[in-house]
Amino acid sequence: MLEDAERSGTLKPGMTVVEYTSGNTGIGIAMICAAKGYKCIICMPQLPPFEERYIVCRMFGADVHLTAPALGMPGLKSYTENLVEKNEGYFLVNQFFNEANPSIHYTTTGPEIWEQSGENVDYFITGVGTGGTATGTGKYLCEKNPNCKVICVEPTESRVHLGAAHTPHTILGIGAGVPTHFLTELAPGQPFAEGSRGLVSEFLSASSSESIEWATKLAKTEGIMVGPSSGATLKVAMDLAERPEAKGKTIVVIAASHGIRYTAHPLWKEMKQEAKTALPQPPNMSKDEGTLFWDSSKA
Repeated sequence: MLEDAERSGTLKPGMTVVEYTSGNTGIGIAMICAAKGYKCIICMPQLPPFEERYIVCRMFGADVHLTAPALGMPGLKSYTENLVEKNEGYFLVNQFFNEANPSIHYTTTGPEIWEQSGENVDYFITGVGTGGTATGTGKYLCEKNPNCKVICVEPTESRVHLGAAHTPHTILGIGAGVPTHFLTELAPGQPFAEGSRGLVSEFLSASSSESIEWATKLAKTEGIMVGPSSGATLKVAMDLAERPEAKGKTIVVIAASHGIRYTAHPLWKEMKQEAKTALPQPPNMSKDEGTLFWDSSKA
């Protein structure tokens, strides 16, 4: 998105890059701005699970603005847009509406998946953040295989793409609480309801607790550490794989982020509680109480 803006002349040297985000895209933007020499402002809600995102963005040199959580995505969006409007030389990335978002997935993510799958994708499952991955990658895969089914995953607590109300959840990165522009544009004027929408065959869901359960299971049984949104997409993939019509089919699942970015999230709550007991502050510096002070298998 930044390189597209540079090519068009919208983003010029000396400008400040601004974006509102749930965090992962913000980290990427902060990193690229550091490498390219742009000042950067990342805006996100003031919530405890965003601790790692705050720290990482700051380490890349970005300023971070934290908005009122109760105002949700509309409040975050409004604050950021007003900030850019009031400051000449500020460039808003605008990932939720920037056509370079689905475009780059069409030209890179889609071909990469198609090649690595051996040109065989029957189901493509991704969480709904901006909708860019679903629409861009999904378009490419459906062009290659018209029978490919694109499955979008939302939090069970926030099924807005089925017309349901948004309620709070803990699956960071998906479920912003409002219908996304890119998925809306797949069928302009069509109400959000059960069933397909454009190239999207189904909107399925996982709950906050299920996303934690499956992210934890993936780490402990497969050695793959992912965040809660990836737990959600995996849960949906496992449910889908049990359908009779999915037998023998190739199912591709997007795992959007590494689990280490979520140590302030409920995903890590149990392990953090154990670690706090295992590693007391201050440490026990006694030389007279034996050698072994802690065995996690007996915790």
